[in-house]
Amino acid sequence: MLEKPRGPEQIRAYNEAMWDAKVGEGNRWTKPVSPEVIEEARLGNVSIVLTPHLPVPVDWFPPLADCEILCLAGAGGQQGPVLAAAGAKVTVFDNSPNQLAQDRLVADREGLDLRTVKGDMRDLGEFTDACFDLIFHPCSNGFIPDVQPVWNEAFRVLRPGGSLLSGFANPVDSIFDTMLREDKGELKVRHRIPYSDLTSITDEEFSANRDMNEPAYFGHTLDDQIGGQIAAGFAITGFFEDDWGPDSDDVLAKFIKTYIATKSTKLA
Repeated sequence: MLEKPRGPEQIRAYNEAMWDAKVGEGNRWTKPVSPEVIEEARLGNVSIVLTPHLPVPVDWFPPLADCEILCLAGAGGQQGPVLAAAGAKVTVFDNSPNQLAQDRLVADREGLDLRTVKGDMRDLGEFTDACFDLIFHPCSNGFIPDVQPVWNEAFRVLRPGGSLLSGFANPVDSIFDTMLREDKGELKVRHRIPYSDLTSITDEEFSANRDMNEPAYFGHTLDDQIGGQIAAGFAITGFFEDDWGPDSDDVLAKFIKTYIATKSTKLA
């Protein structure tokens, strides 16, 4: 049985194992897209998400033909294959081998030119400076304790004029007692931000999460999520809020949007 992780490498390995397990469960974010979705993308109809519900605005994308794109911590057989089917040259980079295998499955099934690379989103040493035109980074940096290295590395590997499209949780999403919110629909403030599964909940609660194959989660401040991008050198050029959609039973979403998407540009 996996123990509660302590250091950075233990956290990375723990979350790798948890996401690998979620592929076996058929978690929503591990299900490969259908052939019909790929066919639509080949026709130029691209609809993918950074956050749970709303598609990314079409005008956030550059022309996709031959565009060199990094799907950063974005495996699962979803966004990467769609972008590849639209004509982009796609590299999917993720910590979970099983998640990467879902992208490989779609690429092989559909005859797509798509590269998969395993690694930690905070270290893109695999790639040279200024080698991508676009980075697509769906909600995933909540699974690491420190996000500034992600923004710094994304800025380094983007070409001037390139953009980083990112999704992340509104920090208010982490301040309430999770069990009361999910089981009873009650909102009781319990946690401070920044939040960490390693320190903000009891060992018993963490053990229950582990038994359900839940990755260790971290709720970051807006200073870290938005201010961190600016500190890395980006200009924020697009923004929208999102939630789980109209069919969600999330009580908090009745009062506030719980997810944020940003477009950040590396100015020439």
